[in-house]
Amino acid sequence: MGARPAITAWRPRIEGIDEVFHAHFADHSYPMHTHDSWTLLIVDEGVVRYDLDRHEHGAPSSVVTLLPPHVPHNGGAVTPAGFRKRVLYLDTGQIDADLVGRAVDRPVLDDPPLRHRVHQLHRTLERPGDELEAQSRLALVRDRLAAHLRDELGVRRPRVSDRRVAHELRDLLDEHVVAGLTLREAAERLHCHHAHLVRMFSREFGMAPHQYLTGRRVDLSRRLLLGGMRAPDVAAAAGFYDQSHFSRHFKRVVGTSPGHYARTGPAAL
Repeated sequence: MGARPAITAWRPRIEGIDEVFHAHFADHSYPMHTHDSWTLLIVDEGVVRYDLDRHEHGAPSSVVTLLPPHVPHNGGAVTPAGFRKRVLYLDTGQIDADLVGRAVDRPVLDDPPLRHRVHQLHRTLERPGDELEAQSRLALVRDRLAAHLRDELGVRRPRVSDRRVAHELRDLLDEHVVAGLTLREAAERLHCHHAHLVRMFSREFGMAPHQYLTGRRVDLSRRLLLGGMRAPDVAAAAGFYDQSHFSRHFKRVVGTSPGHYARTGPAAL
């Protein structure tokens, strides 16, 4: 009997991602099947061999694989050690339907920066509360995938600067420090493409929108802590998902835990 597979699957609170699937298979082989979503795959250990539209392909750990919806494929390990993979199932609205044929012809994308972005997106999806970061990372991944399929990745374009939209997004984030704001809501309010918003903000301010929002929340939490509010209450009052989410970001920004920070003032006379 083969080793029991190690599988983790969940549906994140991120529009556009139907499922996150992490698996380590020692001897499992997928039969021919289809998905009603785009399959975005990275392999961390081993190599996966699969057939797509009657053509054989391989997925080593250095590449990104994008399988289009409704196209039959299978899959299995190349070596007896099996494989470890991470998959995002993206809904069909994330990539234009007219790119399905191109994805069938070339599902393997040898692009180290893209693979790193997909890896970062997976890491973000594992942390509840960082939805704006995940939305921003997804927008950039989706944009690069489309550029690959449209043969636009190497096309040189003039450097674009849109300071107006960057400052308008900052104003929106300032208005929603506690309640938060999705990237879709911001894009609709500002009549702007998701990836363009993230790029213009990062270019103008030297940080991504989610980093700015987190910094504002940490600033608010510092004031609340020094005002005497208990750390568990500060987490919700400053817009963090939970106490763990609050503590992690506070320590990363400030360099110490919220509880220790609140106790560092001079003793009362």
